[in-house]
Amino acid sequence: MRRHVGTALRHIFLALGGLVSLFPFYWMFVLASQPSSVIYKYPPVLTPGDRLGENVHTITDKINIWAAMTNTALVAITVSVLVLLISSLAAFAFAKFNFPGRKVLFAVVLATFLLPIQLATIPQFVLMSKIGWVGDLKAVIVPSLASSFGVFWLRQYATNAIPKELMEAATLDGCGFWRQYAHVCVPIIRPAMAFLGIFTFIGSWNDFMWPLIVLNDPSKLTLQVALSQLKTAHGTDYGMLMASSLIAVVPLLLVFAVGAKQLIAGISEGAVKS
Repeated sequence: MRRHVGTALRHIFLALGGLVSLFPFYWMFVLASQPSSVIYKYPPVLTPGDRLGENVHTITDKINIWAAMTNTALVAITVSVLVLLISSLAAFAFAKFNFPGRKVLFAVVLATFLLPIQLATIPQFVLMSKIGWVGDLKAVIVPSLASSFGVFWLRQYATNAIPKELMEAATLDGCGFWRQYAHVCVPIIRPAMAFLGIFTFIGSWNDFMWPLIVLNDPSKLTLQVALSQLKTAHGTDYGMLMASSLIAVVPLLLVFAVGAKQLIAGISEGAVKS
């Protein structure tokens, strides 16, 4: 009897936790479907209104949100794929190969964690300006490819997940670096790569500061920069702002829904192996 009561209480607690987690998304939808005059009412209105379509139409009149979403998707997908490739190659080399300077190079990778991102903003902008990339999406993509977290995360996973005997067997079979990477490393560290891919995609999708600095062509703006232009001379239209936020968050929810299993597996297995 006590066990059934305990199970029921756990289910109730988890259900309440789920509702609390989902409420901000519901509240965003409610605000996105209301005019500002209703949003400021007290007590607040908790039911959706009928202004969602009008708010979305107002957004599309003010900014080219679909072009901005396309630019953001291009940046996020490209960065995610290339970060996975570069980080996994570096992690595999650091984890399973002895070469001169390995410890020093990995220490340099770890040292970059101590440096704030803002420290590199001015040098990066000067470099992008000198090579003529200011205003182009390449200026957003290329600096994002050096992921010290990605190298560290995959290296920690690969160090413990890839058996030494398997590497020796692959070497005896005549496998070089690239075949070992493709047929031994990638299949084993796939859960960690899935986590890193989703983590990188979300970070690229939400990136605001660097694209704001380096993009000056209205046709090349990413979503977060485009949404920052929605402020009006009379203040903030929160209905329009929430409608734009709703549009921006839907792709992230879809990515998380598709990759939730791999994300959880990558976190849990990585925690155990590390």
